[in-house]
Amino acid sequence: MNNQKGEKHWIIPDGYIPPLSSGELISHESICILNCNGQDAKLEVTIYFEDRDPIEKIPVIIQGKRSKHLRTTELEHNGETIPTGVPYSIEVESDLPIIVQYSRLDSTQPGLALMSTMGYPLK
Repeated sequence: MNNQKGEKHWIIPDGYIPPLSSGELISHESICILNCNGQDAKLEVTIYFEDRDPIEKIPVIIQGKRSKHLRTTELEHNGETIPTGVPYSIEVESDLPIIVQYSRLDSTQPGLALMSTMGYPLK
């Protein structure tokens, strides 16, 4: 029986942080990561854009047997961050198998929308 929970390489092709919000909630996106392993998982997150070079290998640690909801606005590497209003894609690489989900809260209208989907695992 294969007891591995998750994969080491994940892709999320649709990213977009709305530049405006309405009401009390701020539009945002999160990479939701589950590490079922007993030890910390060392991740590298790369952000790809349509019209500029990627932000490569942003280091992230997910503690063992923990979950983390990482807002994409918090990702930063060498002073670079993801701008609002710009489409992007996400690559997540880990030294241990993990599970990756992606969520977006769009509060650009009073009738806000919440979307969530699993990342695409590469084997």
